[in-house]
Amino acid sequence: MTEQSGAKWHDEPTDYAQIGKLPRTEAASANDTAPPASVSGSLNITAAAADPELLDLPWHIALEDWPAANLAALPRGISRHIVRFAHLAGSVIAIKETSEHVARHEYHMLRKLARMDVPCVEPVAVITGRTTPDGKPLNPVLVTRHLKFSMPYRALFSQMLRRDTLTRLIDAQALLLVRLHLIGFYWGDVSLSNTLFRRDAGAFAAYLVDAETGELYPDLSVGQREYDLEIARVNIAGELMDLLEGGLIEEKVDPVATSELIMDSYRRLWAELTEKESFELGERWRVGARIRRLNELGFDVEEYAIKTTPDGSTIQLQPKVVDAGHHQRRLLRLTGLDAQENQARRLLNDMDSFRADNNPDMDEEISAHTWVSQIFEPIVRSIPRDLAGKLEPAEVVHEVLEHRWYMSQKQDSHIPLAEAVQSYLDTILRHRRDEAAIMLNPDTALLKILEVETEESRYDQDEYPDADD
Repeated sequence: MTEQSGAKWHDEPTDYAQIGKLPRTEAASANDTAPPASVSGSLNITAAAADPELLDLPWHIALEDWPAANLAALPRGISRHIVRFAHLAGSVIAIKETSEHVARHEYHMLRKLARMDVPCVEPVAVITGRTTPDGKPLNPVLVTRHLKFSMPYRALFSQMLRRDTLTRLIDAQALLLVRLHLIGFYWGDVSLSNTLFRRDAGAFAAYLVDAETGELYPDLSVGQREYDLEIARVNIAGELMDLLEGGLIEEKVDPVATSELIMDSYRRLWAELTEKESFELGERWRVGARIRRLNELGFDVEEYAIKTTPDGSTIQLQPKVVDAGHHQRRLLRLTGLDAQENQARRLLNDMDSFRADNNPDMDEEISAHTWVSQIFEPIVRSIPRDLAGKLEPAEVVHEVLEHRWYMSQKQDSHIPLAEAVQSYLDTILRHRRDEAAIMLNPDTALLKILEVETEESRYDQDEYPDADD
């Protein structure tokens, strides 16, 4: 099949131990001229696994001219490149035209980050050797899989959001940056535009979506971390100014002061995760307290070092290895449910309460599966088909449990689960925007803003063609 199509499939790069950027064998500008058709020959596809449906897409057409039949109508964030969303075998992929070096480097970085369990989009393929039917060369593309239930930050502002919601968004960005820095990843272009957000038990979870400027090191220096943080502060301030100009955030929001919140949030997280702590020998309980605080932030302490001072009067505690996803892993281990970190924490709390109320002596795993069959699954099954795309299942269950708690508080009595579910469906879920389909039917105002900014970005790229270097 691949021979008939003229496509050549290649395995993904295997030099994952390499530190930093891939060797540069060509210029990195997306405006570079591709090799002549006689040299490039057939389509070249580098992927982790052969996906034959890729061959059905019109790679012989410039990305900006792709027919609507192939495209998914998702609003695009600001990008210096041409980006389109397309349907592929029941899912949606993002396609970005760039240079071959940049595409291969970003693919390489995303594969490494995924192996380290960093929240990021999934790379699918790098495609080179594209030509028009008359032999004119076309730019290579990077293909990534669209993250379901995620939204670019501008879509979150399609209805005016309050300052508190904006703060949660920046906190999510700060947490992502801390996680990246802990593994030695220097982003180099931190911004809300290069991040996707998913709702996570009332908060937001941030995912890296653009890694073309990123580099991976054994460790980052203070200077590298601070420079990444400064880039975030400046970029976020600029993005918030655009939103303010478009009337998408409250007028009382100060873009500069708000962007500086990421500095405070980042430093609090970094200190909690890495700083040494000294305390008296009689205060050993503070070891457990420190670990609990780290767990609340979503991190596990796999190893820590305790050292006594020369006079033996104090202890110094410093976490040695921290890893994200404490609650996610526990929920997955007990139930097989894959949820966001905050969602997992909320579901685990209800699961533990369920066990304590019904059979505290029951084995934890057996109780967890009983909770799934009696609480989680009935809630999910009760969602009518026309409302199923509003939120992902774990978020719906979290909101139902919260709604039931508020109903119980208000009525000062126990509320049956079925009554809470029906009330939630009628008063809350039915009036929510459809987050699985919102991008397929964006409002006109949002599309207009995104289209204008995409055109401005392309104008800037024409003015400054070396911006990718």
